[in-house]
Amino acid sequence: MTSHPPRTQTLDSADLVIVGAGIVGLAHAVDAVRRGLSVAVVERDERATGASVRNFGHGCFTVQDGDALRYATAARTAWLRLAKEAGFWLRDGGTVVVARAEDEYAVLEEFHAARGDQVVLLDPAEVAARVPTGPGVTGGAWLPMDVRVDPREAAHAIAGWLATRGVRFHWGTMAHTVEPELVRTSRGPIRAGRVVMAVGHDVDRHFPELAEQAAVRRCALHMLRVGDPHGRAVDPAVLTGFSLLRYDGFAACPTLPALRARLEADHPALLAAGLNLMFTQRPDGDLVIGDTHAYAATLDPFNADELDRHVLAETGRLLGVDRLTVRERWRGVYASAGRPFLVATPMSGVRVVSVTSGIGMTTALGLAPEVLDDLLA
Repeated sequence: MTSHPPRTQTLDSADLVIVGAGIVGLAHAVDAVRRGLSVAVVERDERATGASVRNFGHGCFTVQDGDALRYATAARTAWLRLAKEAGFWLRDGGTVVVARAEDEYAVLEEFHAARGDQVVLLDPAEVAARVPTGPGVTGGAWLPMDVRVDPREAAHAIAGWLATRGVRFHWGTMAHTVEPELVRTSRGPIRAGRVVMAVGHDVDRHFPELAEQAAVRRCALHMLRVGDPHGRAVDPAVLTGFSLLRYDGFAACPTLPALRARLEADHPALLAAGLNLMFTQRPDGDLVIGDTHAYAATLDPFNADELDRHVLAETGRLLGVDRLTVRERWRGVYASAGRPFLVATPMSGVRVVSVTSGIGMTTALGLAPEVLDDLLA
């Protein structure tokens, strides 16, 4: 039987205590270790099980804008370095955006004009050479900066690498309260020089007023893993015309409103479900497909099968097949708010950090150094 110290006895002490071992928390641990700080991580589960392992594993750098683009650009370099150090699978194959209508290709042309060599326009034959698709492709674009990882491996590999660098993980430990220089947990108090609360959508469990002020909600995604119907290696991630409505990098394209109006008229149910039709290929060859978006402070616990049917039908059309073999289904949940990032100071020496836009994998490794610059100043 494992013994634990009495709850009145100090469990640990560190220069930086991080609550949450998802990718946002791990990103802060990585940067803190590089600065030579001692780090302790408190995680309520026995391993990361939330949004950090339930996503596409897509470093979707190019289509970001503003602060997100700055963080994403820095994160790309960090991902490449970290994959070598921690020894996890990473593919530097970019993203292909498949256009299946002239208005979709027009947006990509405008995006290319704005971003230059970050966007390579493709004709239908060039799209077909890179990714499998069905009929009706009018062209596309390749975004060479983007990367892919296996999210089921990467977060755990990063945690393992951090442990070899002296980071102490308190798994299966709930953080009850946070005070300046102190985190009280279910296994005892931890003394902290500084604290980062990286608890994602659960910020409302710890700081409800802060969550209300920032209008933090939960976003639920329907995602599936299916067998690859073509048996073909797909190196890039794949986005579609629906994706053009989901990323801020496309927002300045002059023809985007016309595309949105056309998709709303042609596919009202899909737009109402918040479909971002895309897929990535796992190392085992299966495809991760999705996804839909539903928002609430408290999510309905019941999964509507209609959403899965939408994702399967539209992915089948994209791939030019009538049927896909489903291996797994799941619901991802991430924090959502009016702004893409929540960084707040509820008390001295404490930062609450949440990526409130579904791009934690894409931006966290670039966001964390700026947070720590400020926290440690």
